[in-house]
Amino acid sequence: MNHALILPVLLPMFVGSLLLFAARLPLAQQRMLSVLSTVGLLLVSVWLLRLADGGQLHSYALGNWQAPFGIILLLDRLSALMLAVTAVLALFAVLYAVRGDDTRGSNFHALFQFQLMGINGAFLTGDLFNLFVFFEILLIASYALLLHGGGADRVRAGIHYVVLNLLGSSLFLIAVGMMYGIAGTLNMADLAVKVAAASDDDAALLGAAGLLLLVVFGLKAAFLPMYFWLPRAYAAASAPVAALFAIMTKVGLYSIMRVYILIYGEQAGSIANLASDWLWPLALLTVVCGVFGALAAVTLQGLLAYLVVVSVGTLLAGIALGTPEALSAALFYLVHSTWITGALFLIVDLIARQRGEKGGKLVQGPALLQPLMLSALFFIGAIAIAGLPPFSGFLGKLLLLRAVEPGLQALLLWPVLLLGGLLTLVALSRAGSTVLWRTGRDVLGCAERDIGRTSAAIGLLLMVVLLLPFAAPLLNYIDATAAQLFDLGPYMQLVSAGAPS
Repeated sequence: MNHALILPVLLPMFVGSLLLFAARLPLAQQRMLSVLSTVGLLLVSVWLLRLADGGQLHSYALGNWQAPFGIILLLDRLSALMLAVTAVLALFAVLYAVRGDDTRGSNFHALFQFQLMGINGAFLTGDLFNLFVFFEILLIASYALLLHGGGADRVRAGIHYVVLNLLGSSLFLIAVGMMYGIAGTLNMADLAVKVAAASDDDAALLGAAGLLLLVVFGLKAAFLPMYFWLPRAYAAASAPVAALFAIMTKVGLYSIMRVYILIYGEQAGSIANLASDWLWPLALLTVVCGVFGALAAVTLQGLLAYLVVVSVGTLLAGIALGTPEALSAALFYLVHSTWITGALFLIVDLIARQRGEKGGKLVQGPALLQPLMLSALFFIGAIAIAGLPPFSGFLGKLLLLRAVEPGLQALLLWPVLLLGGLLTLVALSRAGSTVLWRTGRDVLGCAERDIGRTSAAIGLLLMVVLLLPFAAPLLNYIDATAAQLFDLGPYMQLVSAGAPS
C-alpha cells in the first residue's frame, strides 16, 4: 500500500491542528510551519503526479478495509493533476499572506491548512459520503477565511455564502441518502456498477438523486443560476484568500466530471448522460452572464470575481460536450484559469495598496508608486485571462473550439467564446485605463510597496506564462487523463477485484 496517497490530507491536517493548538507560538514560527507544510504538499503532489502518469489506478484503503466497504482514496491522473494545481496556487498565496495579511485576524494559517486538507480530500476520495465530509471541511475553513479581517462587506458576503452552502449541504445529504437506500453503497466505482444494473423504478430514483447532486455541484462550481453568491464573496475576501478561492469552483467542476462520467456516463442505462442536456445551455448562459457582470463591475476585485464565473462557464462547456477532446481542452484551460485568476487577485491587491481609500474602485485615483511595473503585470494578466496570444488562455480556448463538432453546438459555442473574450478585454481595458492611466500627479504617503508580495504575485503569473512553452508535455498528460476518465473498466475493477495498491 502506497502511503504517499494519504499525505495530501494528513500533512495539512496535522500542521493545521498544531497551529490551532499552539496559537501562542510566535507569528514567525507559525508562518514558517505553514510555508514549509505548503512546500511539502507541493513536493508530495509532484511525486503523486509522476506516480499517476504511469496510467495505473492507485488506491489507499483506510484501516485496510477494501472497496466497497472501506473508505477509499483514489489516485488517477485527474486527481493528481488537481492536487498539483492546488499546491502551486496555495504556495504563492501563503507566501503573499505572510507579508502581513495573516495578521488581520486569528488562526489564519491553521484555517489555510484545513482548507487545503478539505480541497485535497475532495480530489482524492473515491466515496460520495466522504466527498460530502471533505466539502464540509473546506467550507467551514472557507467561511472563517472569508471573514478574516472583518468588515461589513465581508460579513454580508459571508452570511450569503454560509446560508447558500448550508442549503447545498442539506441537498447533498438527501441525495446521498437516496442513493445509499437504493444501491446500498456510496463507493463511486460500486455505484457505477449498481446504477448500470438498476431496474427502471430504481433508475428513476437514482436519476432524481443525480439531479439533486447536480444542483449541489452547481452551487459549488457557481454556474447559472447558482453563481450569485460568488462575486460578492470573492470581491470581499482578502487577496491571498481570494487567490486560494480560485480553486474552489474547480472542486465543484471536478465533482461533476467524476460523478457524471463514472456513475451516470454511457453505461448507466436509461439514465445515461443524465446531466448533459442541462450542462450545455447552462454553460453558455454562465459565460454570457459572467461577461455582462464584468462589464458592469465597479471594482477591480468585482471584475475578477465575474471573470471566475466566465471561466466556470467555459470549463463547463468543455465538460458538457462529453468527448475526450473537449474534456482535454477543458482541463488545460482549468490549469490556466486557476493560476491566472489567482495571480490577478494578487496583482490587483498590489495596485489597491497604492491607491489609499480608493482601493480597487474603478474611479480616478492618485498616482501609483510603481506605475510601470504594475501596469505591465496587469497588462500581461489581462491579455492572458481574456484568451489572447501568446499566452495559454488562447491555446485553451482554441483547443475547445476545435473540439466541438460542426453543427448547432459549434454555431453557439464559437460566438459565445469569441465575443465573450472580446467583451472581457473591453472590461479589462476600461478598468486598466481608469486605474493605471487616469491618475493624479501625486503619490500617496501611505502607498505600500512590498517586495515579498510583489515576488509572490510575479511568481504565480510566471507559472501561467510558462504553461505555453511547456504545453506539449502538459497536453500529453491531459490527453491521457481524458482517455483514462472515459475508460471505465479499471474503475469497475476496484470493486470486483479489490483495490490495487
